[in-house]
Formats: sequence, structure tokens, C-alpha cells
Amino acid sequence: GKKVDFVSRYFKPSYGMPEDPVTGSAHCALAPYWANRLGKSRLHAEQLSERGGEIWCDMAGDRVILKGRAVLVMEGTLVI
Repeated sequence: GKKVDFVSRYFKPSYGMPEDPVTGSAHCALAPYWANRLGKSRLHAEQLSERGGEIWCDMAGDRVILKGRAVLVMEGTLVI
């Protein structure tokens, strides 16, 4: 299989979604933890949901830069 630095799953049934397939916000918390534990500033993560997904996490000071594949599902303009 793939060599990744850490794996995760994220469940949120109270929001009407049993499991989030790939959760960027969770990786903003997980990446600093694993970067510190593994002594790395660049991490490769995988979320093990049914759909699954890979996220590349780069530590940049007190920020986490997330990279991954995405699909455009909607486009529009919001007028405020």
C-alpha cells in the first residue's frame, strides 16, 4: 500500500453526515501534532473514509498548508 505519515477518520453524525470523506480542518490540528511527534515539516496523510482521500500537509511556522486533489462541484457569485 501507500506509505503515509498518519491516517485519520472524522465522524459527525449530529450534522447529518455520518462521516466526512476528507476533512481539511481536522488536518490543521492533526498535522502539527504528527509533525512534532515524527520530527517532520512535510507530512503525507490519508483519510480512511469510504471515498478516501490524500492530503499533503506542510508546516509553515504556526500555519499548516494543505494540498490535495479537488473537484469543482459548484460555481457562483454571492452578492452581499
